[in-house]
Amino acid sequence: MVLQVSVSSTCLIILCRTSSAGAAGPRLNNDQLYKFSYTTEVLVDRAKGSKDGSVGYRISSDVDVNLVWRDPSSKDDQLIQLVISNVKIKSVAQRSAKKNIFLGATTQSLLGENKLAALERPFMVHLKNGKVRVSSFYCYKAEPASIKNLKRGVASLLQVQSRSGKVIENDVSGRCTVEYKAAQGQVTRTKALETCKTAETGFTTYIQVLGVSGDSSSVTVFTLEDGFIKSATAKETHILAVNARRTTAAKIVSRQNLTLVAIETGPFEAAGKNVASVVKSLDEKLYAVGVTAEKVKSQCKGCQSLFEHWQEVQKQFEPDSLSKAIAPRRFLALIQSIRKASKDEILQVLKSSTKTALPQVVDAVTSSQTPASLDAMLQFLNFADPKGLVLQERFLYACGFSSHPNERMLQALDISKGKIVSNDIKESVVIIMGALVHKLCQKGGCELPTVVEVKKMILEGPDSTQVESDVQMYLLALKNSLLPEAIPLFSKYAESEVGAYCTISLTALQRYDVALITDEVKQTVNRVYHQNRRVYEKNVRAAAADVVFSSNPSYMEVKNMLLSIGNLPRELNKYMLSKVNDILHFEMPASKILRQAMKDMISHNYDRFSKVGSSSAFSGFMARTADATTTYSLDILYSGSGVLRRSNMNIYAASNGAMLHGLQVAIEAQGMESLIAAKPDEGEEDLESFAGMSALLFDVQLRPVTFFKGYSDLMSKMFSMSGEPMNVVKGLILLTDHSQVIQLQSGLKANAEFQGGLAIDISGGMEVSLWYRESKTSVNNKGAMVVTGNVTVDMDFVRTGMEVSFETEASLDFITTVQFSEYPFLVCMQMDKTTFPFSESLTKYESLPSGKRYVSRRGHKQLLPGSEFPLHQENSNMCKRVFDSDW
Repeated sequence: MVLQVSVSSTCLIILCRTSSAGAAGPRLNNDQLYKFSYTTEVLVDRAKGSKDGSVGYRISSDVDVNLVWRDPSSKDDQLIQLVISNVKIKSVAQRSAKKNIFLGATTQSLLGENKLAALERPFMVHLKNGKVRVSSFYCYKAEPASIKNLKRGVASLLQVQSRSGKVIENDVSGRCTVEYKAAQGQVTRTKALETCKTAETGFTTYIQVLGVSGDSSSVTVFTLEDGFIKSATAKETHILAVNARRTTAAKIVSRQNLTLVAIETGPFEAAGKNVASVVKSLDEKLYAVGVTAEKVKSQCKGCQSLFEHWQEVQKQFEPDSLSKAIAPRRFLALIQSIRKASKDEILQVLKSSTKTALPQVVDAVTSSQTPASLDAMLQFLNFADPKGLVLQERFLYACGFSSHPNERMLQALDISKGKIVSNDIKESVVIIMGALVHKLCQKGGCELPTVVEVKKMILEGPDSTQVESDVQMYLLALKNSLLPEAIPLFSKYAESEVGAYCTISLTALQRYDVALITDEVKQTVNRVYHQNRRVYEKNVRAAAADVVFSSNPSYMEVKNMLLSIGNLPRELNKYMLSKVNDILHFEMPASKILRQAMKDMISHNYDRFSKVGSSSAFSGFMARTADATTTYSLDILYSGSGVLRRSNMNIYAASNGAMLHGLQVAIEAQGMESLIAAKPDEGEEDLESFAGMSALLFDVQLRPVTFFKGYSDLMSKMFSMSGEPMNVVKGLILLTDHSQVIQLQSGLKANAEFQGGLAIDISGGMEVSLWYRESKTSVNNKGAMVVTGNVTVDMDFVRTGMEVSFETEASLDFITTVQFSEYPFLVCMQMDKTTFPFSESLTKYESLPSGKRYVSRRGHKQLLPGSEFPLHQENSNMCKRVFDSDW
C-alpha cells in the first residue's frame, strides 16, 4: 500500500533542521507549516516475484506538520502536530480494468465515513532529543486500532539523528535496535528487525529441518537539503521460506516515501508548562497512547463455526482417506478452526464424530495446542477406561509431536498418569513426557517446576524398580529427553545383563552430540563391544560398534575394532565388514580415521575381509535437492542359524546444517532357534522367544510393539498368522507449525502462517514358514503430506495475501526374505518406492468488504516414477537366487 500524506508533524524528522550545532534531532520552526506528500504501499508475492505480478495496495495522502510547543529550556523537546488529508487508495500493480478491484471505488466507500474522518483527524507526537517517547503519541482513544497504527507509521519517520551510531528506539515496529550512518547530505537508518520487541509474538517448530526461516531488512534513507530533511524513503522486506523446500516461500515488501513539497506560514506555538497541559488545552479528547502498534481485532463476517466446518470435512477424516493428500490438507484447515474455538465447541465436535473418524479428530484437537483444546481433550478422554486405548495413545503421540508445547501440557500428562489402568498407556505417557521435557528444555524451560519434577522422576526411575518393563520405560523416556545428565545412566545400563537395557542405552548414546560423549563413556562402549567384562548378545555388540564409529573414534579404537573382525560370531563378522565398507562408501565422519587404520596390513588383510555371511549394513541417498538431502540406511543382523536378529531401517533429513532423524523402524527377534532345531549363538542360549518392533518418528521414540513373547505365544501366533502387518503408527501429524505477526513500519500488519501436515501409516510384520524354511519381515510406510504457507495483510477495508503450497503421496516398502534351508542362507532385501504424485500451487488475492475480489492461481502437477533403492551388489545377486528358487 502506498500512503501519500502531507506531513506537518510526522515529517518533522524528515524536515528537521540540523543547522543548530548541538541539535540531537530535527527541530521545527515556530509559525511554519511543513507540507509533505506521503505514500505507503505493501506488496505480497513469491520470493523472486516482480512488482507487476504482486498483490497489494497503495495509500497516498498529504501530511501537514507544524510545531505546537517547545520547552523553553530545551530546543530539542518538541510537541508537533500532524494532519493527514487527501487520502487515496489504489492497486499497487498495473492491471486491466476488469482485474482492478479498486477501480471506481472512492476512499470513503473503502474506509467508511467514520474511519476516513478518524484518519484525517489531527494527532500529536512528543519528540525529545529527536526520539518519540514511549507513551508520547496523542490521538482519540476511540479511534479504530488500524487507523491509529497508520498514523503511528507516519510518526515512525520522524525519528532521525544526524550523528552515526547505534541506539534503541521505540516506534510502531516495537522497541528496536537502530543504526544510523551519516554522510554528506544523507542519513541512513537501518533497523535490526530481529531485535524488535512487541506484545504480539508467534511460535515456530522446534525441528529446524521442518521449520521456516526468514530474512528481513528495514532501511530508511533521509535526504537533507539546506539543513532540512527533504525526503525520507523507507523499504522493508520480509522473506519467509520452508527450510526443506525454499521455493515454498513468500515475500512482503513495504515502502514508505515522505517528500517535502512546500513550507508555508503556519500556526504559532501554544503556551504551556509541559506537554500534558498543552495537549489538554488544545483538545481534551486527545489521549497519550503508546507509539508501538496496537493489536487489530479481525472480525470475520459470515465465517463458519467449528461445528459447521467439521460437518463439511468429516468424510476426509475417515481411515480410507488417510493415504490421500486431501486428509492432511483438511487436517491443517481444521486445526486453524480449532485454534479459534472454545472448549465447548471443541467438545461438540469430539462427541459428534464417528467412531472411525474420532482418532483423527483427536490428532487435530491435540495438535492445535491451545488451552481450550487441551482442556477439551482432558475432559473427553477417560484414562481409567480400558476401551479407550486407541484414543488415549493417539492423544499421547500428538503431544509428543507437538510443535510448541508448554508446561501445562507436561503437567496434564503428569496428573493423568495416576488415573491410567493400561500398562501400555502408562508406558506411553512416561515415554512422551521425556519428549516434552526435551522440547521445553530446547526453548529454555528446563527450570520450570513441572519440568524439574519430571526430570527427577525419569532420572531416578531406572534404579527405583526391578520390573523389567518399567526400567525400559524410563530408559526410553530418557532417550527422548536427551538430558546431558542421563549420559552416565545410559553408560551404566549399557553394561547391564539385560540385553534390552543395553540396546536402549547404546542407541540413546548415539543420539547425543558427539561433544557430550566423554572418554569415560567411550571406554564403557568399547568394553561392551570387546566383551571385556562379560558376554553380550550380538545385537548389543553391533549397537556398541555403531556408537564407537559415530563418536569421533580414535585411531586405536578403530584399529582394535578392525582387529576383532575374524574373532567374532560368524554373522557379526559379516555385519562389521559391511559396516566398515558402508562408512567408507558413504564418506561418513569416521571414514578418514578408518582409512588410516586400514593401512596397517595386520588390521586390513584378505583373511579378515573375506568372511562370509548374510548380515549387512548399507546407506544411500533417497533424494538430493539444493535445500535438503534425505538419506536412508538399512542394517540387518542375523543369528548363526539364519533367523533375523535385528533389522534397522533409518531415514534422515538434513537441511542447512541441521539434521532430523525422520524415521527409524527396528524389528528384533530372539530365541527362535528352537523352531528349526538350530544352536543359539554364544551369549544367547537362554533367551526367551521374542519378536517386536520399535519406531522412532521425527526424533520422538514411541512405545515398542510386541509381536510375541514366550514360546507358547510364539506357537499360537505361528499357527494363527494371517500375514497381515501389525500397525505401529497411524494418524495425522503436524510437522511444520510457524505463526508470525509482522508489524510493518508503515503501521500495516502482516500475518504469516506456515503449516505442514502428514497422514502416516507405518506397519510391520514377520512371517516364518517352517515348511519352506523361509522367513519374511516387512515394514510398510504410507504417507501423504501437505505444506501450506499463508501470508495476509488484513485491514478493515481491504485484504490481500497469498497462499503457496505443495503436496505429495508416497509409499515406501522394505521387505527382507530369508531362506535358511542351507548355509550360507539366502537373504534378499528390497526397498521400493512406488510412483507418486507431486503438485505445487500459488494463489494470490485481493478482496474488499463489498465482495469484490481479484484472484490469481498458478500451479503444476507431475507424476514422479517409482524406484527400487539400490543396495550393495551382493544383495542384488542374492535376490536373483531367491526369486529363481521361488520360480
